[in-house]
Amino acid sequence: MPRLNVRKLLVPLLFLASSGSVLLEQAAARPPYRTQAIAQFHLEADPAKKGTTGCTYCHVNSRGGAPWNAFGQTVKRAFSENPKAFIPDALYGALKFNVDSDKDGYSDALEVFALTLPGDATSKPSESVADLQKRFDAAGGVEQYNPAKPTAKPATPKIPAPSDMTPVTPPVTPPADPPKS
Repeated sequence: MPRLNVRKLLVPLLFLASSGSVLLEQAAARPPYRTQAIAQFHLEADPAKKGTTGCTYCHVNSRGGAPWNAFGQTVKRAFSENPKAFIPDALYGALKFNVDSDKDGYSDALEVFALTLPGDATSKPSESVADLQKRFDAAGGVEQYNPAKPTAKPATPKIPAPSDMTPVTPPVTPPADPPKS
């Protein structure tokens, strides 16, 4: 009877086990659109990968895919108008259209700012459009979602250029008197 070589079986089994865990981790990860929306729209991500920025932010189905909700259609429009756009540009472009995708009386940008769902007419801000618009404008308006806009950096101390500097003259030490002979 042939002998079973455990080492030969163990290597492929370990490989399959590690590959499976990698695949499971990838399946549980947020899709790049969702991850980008969380960061760019200043949203809170819930640890269970659901909640504020579920797939229903843009999709009808809670698992994503077709069909798209009203805001998702606006994002698709941004992609169709700029086919070479990356995710951040399309999200920003959708807000720049300044439309009310779900027809609830609040523009998509105002809803993103108020942390409500721009593709769901039943999810709308509790404050008036005028009050929300004032806060939105004071916070930077739609430009706060511009992925190309650099973020504020802390001030760095100014290091004077050589022309700004006062020259420092080293102290002059008089030569020692020559020894007397």
